Amino acid sequence: MVHARWAVACLLSVVLFVGVVANAGAADNAVKAPPPQAVSQAGSEYRMGPEDQIRVSVWENRDLSLDLVVRPDGKISMPLIQDVVAEGQTAAELANTIHQRLLTFIKEPQVSVIVLQVNAPKFFVVGNVVRPGPYLLRSETSVLQGLALAGGFTQFASTRNMKLIRNIGGRQESRKINYNVMIEEGGEGNYVLRSGDTIVVP
Repeated sequence: MVHARWAVACLLSVVLFVGVVANAGAADNAVKAPPPQAVSQAGSEYRMGPEDQIRVSVWENRDLSLDLVVRPDGKISMPLIQDVVAEGQTAAELANTIHQRLLTFIKEPQVSVIVLQVNAPKFFVVGNVVRPGPYLLRSETSVLQGLALAGGFTQFASTRNMKLIRNIGGRQESRKINYNVMIEEGGEGNYVLRSGDTIVVP
């Protein structure tokens, strides 16, 4: 009887040991989940500008995988290839530019570029508003929305004589805006802002 119990105990020990080993092996062989990837903060057609934060990744090359900020001159700097113009390029175009430059040093480098933070497009509100200054142009924004971001008018504002100043082809264009007309049904002057636009509230 004692021998039978001892045999059963030994058999259970062997079964438990095999189960533990099998589970450990399965854990070792399991496919590890890839690390979370950064999500681009801009669409595929977005063209980068100064102060934008980007991530350049070169497959299996940590020294060339960097988080960078586009400089005021529109360029970024990387090992081996030095300065690269980023301003005016989409993420895909910049990745291709870097790929071509790296071919001198690396055989078929796989390059990807992600826009981490959009800081370049800005508009400005100056004059008699509560919070004058620069504002990021992250999405389609109208003059009225821009004025709202600036906190609205002060008591000294001349709302009938506002201007929108825009740089077109290297020259400044000034458009008169009458707030009272703009807020009327079918009123004019509520333009969609572009990067570099300045709303002037005298």
